[in-house]
Amino acid sequence: QVQLVESGGGLVQAGSSLRLSCAASGRTFSSYFMGWFRQAPGKEREFVAAISWSGGGTYYADSVKGRFTISRDNAKKTVYLQMNSLKPEDTASYYCAAGPGGTNYRRQSNYDYWGQGTQVTVSS
Repeated sequence: QVQLVESGGGLVQAGSSLRLSCAASGRTFSSYFMGWFRQAPGKEREFVAAISWSGGGTYYADSVKGRFTISRDNAKKTVYLQMNSLKPEDTASYYCAAGPGGTNYRRQSNYDYWGQGTQVTVSS
């Protein structure tokens, strides 16, 4: 059992930055991939970024590449999403997730545990 709790969301202006955190508790294996997804009203939940706990690889959706950075602190069992140059289209509820990894890290079905989400609103 793994519990995930997101934090760090808020209301910011376009061009600003936010740092989201995802704190894990329970049994979290270092081999788990950790991912960030987001969902805007009326939209499907979409992949944002992922990171391998064991391999250190990072992966990004094209829409956020170069602006967002995913990182981890294994000692704190926390995954971060640094979001820079935020745009209004980044407005969404952001969710962190834990899964086995592999080649399907961009798919929601690959993740077994999900947080409750944190709201990010970017105004123009």
